[in-house]
Amino acid sequence: MGTFLNPGKNAFEEAVRSEIYVDKTDMILHLNAVVGTKQKYVSVSRPRRFGKSMAADMICAYYDRTAESREVFENYKIAKQENNGAGVGFAPWDACLGRFDVVRIVMTRFFKKRSTVQEGLSRLQDLVIREFRKTYPTVDYYSEHDLLQTVEDVYTSVDRQVVFVIDEWDAVFRIRPDDRDGQNEYLDFLRDLLKDNDRIALAYMTGILPIKKYGEHSALNMFTEYSMMAPRQFAPYTGFTDQEVRMLCSRYDMKYEDIAKWYDGYRVSDRIPADKREAYRSGTYSGHVLALYSPLSVVESMTTGMIRNYWNKTESYEALAEYIRMDYDGLKNAVALLMDGGRIRIDTSSYQNDMTTFHGRDDVFSLLIHLGYLGYDDGSEEVFIPNREILDEFRTSTKSKEWDNTLPGQAGTL
Repeated sequence: MGTFLNPGKNAFEEAVRSEIYVDKTDMILHLNAVVGTKQKYVSVSRPRRFGKSMAADMICAYYDRTAESREVFENYKIAKQENNGAGVGFAPWDACLGRFDVVRIVMTRFFKKRSTVQEGLSRLQDLVIREFRKTYPTVDYYSEHDLLQTVEDVYTSVDRQVVFVIDEWDAVFRIRPDDRDGQNEYLDFLRDLLKDNDRIALAYMTGILPIKKYGEHSALNMFTEYSMMAPRQFAPYTGFTDQEVRMLCSRYDMKYEDIAKWYDGYRVSDRIPADKREAYRSGTYSGHVLALYSPLSVVESMTTGMIRNYWNKTESYEALAEYIRMDYDGLKNAVALLMDGGRIRIDTSSYQNDMTTFHGRDDVFSLLIHLGYLGYDDGSEEVFIPNREILDEFRTSTKSKEWDNTLPGQAGTL
């Protein structure tokens, strides 16, 4: 078991052994359906606290050829016969179990404010290559510093594909937001490593932000994106579902209505089944719309018995406090309207998927959707504050004197 190459199952087993573990293993059936296809590039963006790292740990445990994870998965949803073929193909649940070398990279480990992107990329490649060399000492390696070539050399020797699991993929854009050259270099590295590479069985990336839009670097266009705006078939795995929360409320003797008021409110759309599409077009089907809850907050409330604001003060909170003070196109009045329970229609098309490039109010709102501070109704294209917990965050961020004349109830109509 390595740090980067074939990291094993320990991290996922810790999650399974936790007091509260909500089974999302059937998500892997959707990934198995795209393994080894042109759709093998998957980018999932979610806010912090929404289980991105746990999902990455689960994927590593499943595909890692060294993990011996059958016993970890065989009693969970993925192995239940009724799930096999439910819109994701009819292959057995264990068709890809333990078949690949897995490379797990957490990008925040390599990219820091005090170092350049080039230095981070060099260190990343050297450390991953070192583990390949230890695992496959007899391979004839061309370079000690070129990860793409190393993957090629190993595949040529052992005929085994690789699964890449990249967590915090957007770290460069959050940690070095003004380093345009470094960001381009980073995107070029990922594109050269992953695109059109039949040595890779699956590339799974997760982060807070969707893939950065950059002209010719619109970059990783081979990826299918699953975001808070459009999670598609990964919608049930984006947060806790209503059914899952009701089950937890029953187990922990918590009032469902109170939990829903505080932590529910995110609305996302799953894929519409083929046999329901005519009903959807006629306006008689909405079963694809799911209610999602903030997972960490629900877990905290269940284990403590107290319903309150558990939203951690992270970098995204600092972003909220900063951005909603910007008066882009009447942003302050718009925030006041949202805090008063209103909804605002926005255009998300100009947002550049970063934390610095804003052309107006709608770009700021688009960012806040991805950070989890706003819900988004993709049917009406409206944003809203999803729940009591997030409303508390907005209230905290609007306590300065500059907001004295911009209060809920005084915002008017937008």
